[in-house]
Amino acid sequence: GNLDLPQLNELADKYGKTPAQIVLRWDLQNGVITIPKSTNEKRIRENADVFDFELSHEDMALIEGLNQNKRFGADPDNFDF
Repeated sequence: GNLDLPQLNELADKYGKTPAQIVLRWDLQNGVITIPKSTNEKRIRENADVFDFELSHEDMALIEGLNQNKRFGADPDNFDF
């Protein structure tokens, strides 16, 4: 993914969270079911620590504006079996 985008880093600083937490919170506020993957205990805890803040409408729109309609993982509609 692109968690190193300057906009995500600015929001992470603003909310005192990581860029990944900002994206997970954006997903949550948009009703997107997300299953983060990590084997690192610290990251697993961080991934679960997204319920103590809410992104503003302006920040939600800022993140939405980053959309380029690109996929970073496999397309679930087109798996090769």
